[in-house]
Amino acid sequence: MVGASSLVLGGFLALTVGMSRRVLGLVMAFGSGVLISAVAYELVGDAIQEADRGVSVAAGLFTGSAVFFVGDALIDRLGGEHRKDAGGKQAAGSALAIVLGIVLDGIPESVVIGLGLLEGSAPSAAVIVAVFLSNLPEAAAASAGLSQSGWRPLRLYALWGLVVLVSGLSSLAGYAFFGDASGDLLAFMSAFAGGAILTMLADTMMPEAFAQGGKLVGVFTTLGFALAFAISALE
Repeated sequence: MVGASSLVLGGFLALTVGMSRRVLGLVMAFGSGVLISAVAYELVGDAIQEADRGVSVAAGLFTGSAVFFVGDALIDRLGGEHRKDAGGKQAAGSALAIVLGIVLDGIPESVVIGLGLLEGSAPSAAVIVAVFLSNLPEAAAASAGLSQSGWRPLRLYALWGLVVLVSGLSSLAGYAFFGDASGDLLAFMSAFAGGAILTMLADTMMPEAFAQGGKLVGVFTTLGFALAFAISALE
């Protein structure tokens, strides 16, 4: 829930402070770099160490990618295609699709945070930072668009509060349901999240970051990657 709480913060910033599309794009790029590092060093890296057989890692990676791809295509059909766009393209009736899209983005990350608690240690700071930063511009962009479509602030805050709750429950599920799981199953779940996140980054987050932030997104993506790598190295 701490990682997902930036959804509420992003909505608040969009509604009260206002963030330019360029700033949103650069924050999105920074979050993308953090997520890439988290996938490489925390999710897939840990999956390889957990797995008894490498095939479970490969299976999880490609299954996660396929599930996100299919789910994202269905959500686009329902009206959630522009959920990361601050340009006011969201239709007033597309709220359910936007909620489903952001839940689809966030559930794999949240489940992995719960899995990280199974060994009795604190969850990875790099993953929590990655989730927090990636959610911030997403919520700000969607809030700006929905506000222009006629949504009232109270309704938007309720929307993000619901998604934060679902994310927290997803993390709880990752902890509660996989306590007795084999190394291969845990590796599959971590790799599944990695595949889903990578597909989300390439399909929605990074193109939107470039469209809004311009050429500087490469620099900010690298900065995000470096920060997450440093956090991983210090843990």
